Amino acid sequence: MGQRKPFLLRIGPDLWTDLESWAKDDLRSVNGQIEYLLRQAVIRRKSAKKEPPLDGPPSPTLPGSVS
Repeated sequence: MGQRKPFLLRIGPDLWTDLESWAKDDLRSVNGQIEYLLRQAVIRRKSAKKEPPLDGPPSPTLPGSVS
């Protein structure tokens, strides 16, 4: 893995509070939690592209969502 790329992210206070709580539960920093969630989303997206669709394109899902 190369050098990390810093960038500015603006999010609302309610989302920040939820992410902060979630990160604390998972023993991560908020930055680490956001990076983890993004990495999981990318892995799911890549694996979904490899699977043939059953009845059409797969519907997007968010981490932690219930189908």
